[in-house]
Amino acid sequence: MVKAEFSGSMSKGTAISLGTDADIFISLSSTTPGTLQEIYNSLNNAVVQSGYPARKQNVSIGTTVNGHKIDLVPGRRQDQYSNNHSLYRSKAGSWTKTNINTHINKVTSSKRTDEIKLTKIWRELHGLNFPSFYLELAVIDALKHSRVGDLSSNFWKVLGFLKDDFISKRYVDPANTNNVISDDLNLQEKRAIAAKASESRSQSNWNRIVW
Repeated sequence: MVKAEFSGSMSKGTAISLGTDADIFISLSSTTPGTLQEIYNSLNNAVVQSGYPARKQNVSIGTTVNGHKIDLVPGRRQDQYSNNHSLYRSKAGSWTKTNINTHINKVTSSKRTDEIKLTKIWRELHGLNFPSFYLELAVIDALKHSRVGDLSSNFWKVLGFLKDDFISKRYVDPANTNNVISDDLNLQEKRAIAAKASESRSQSNWNRIVW
């Protein structure tokens, strides 16, 4: 192993208490033996053998430690010099290239972290399946021409975007143009997000949207 570091929402400043408490990216040397699937499964087995629950997600293994939800993401470096990694995608039975630093920079430089956190709270309260990086890209897109800092107005725009434009939008991993992030959800799952956004926009009280 090269290193293990916080990634995802904690590193981007978009973590919320309702979601995963920590994402830990496990960077493995490019010389680590075995297929990516074998590496992914061996991490799952190690978590179970250590006495913790394990949930196979897409590119991560989810577990709970002392009441805290943790997502472990194993990745093998593509070479010994860059931060490009190969990850196993369990849902597709394939692999993808990614760069965690590129993801972090994309979100932190957007100046939309408050709106992203509020949208994540909305997602959790309404029980929606909406992968975090996909959500982050959608919020950034929805607010690309909006004023920074106007949280309530901007969140209302996000809901409108999710209601009207989200389903047809295509999002590509900024670290890998071959990885289409918007393919992580099927049409039915996208429609569920749009329908909930429409329902939320019809409410006259914020307590019915993010209570």
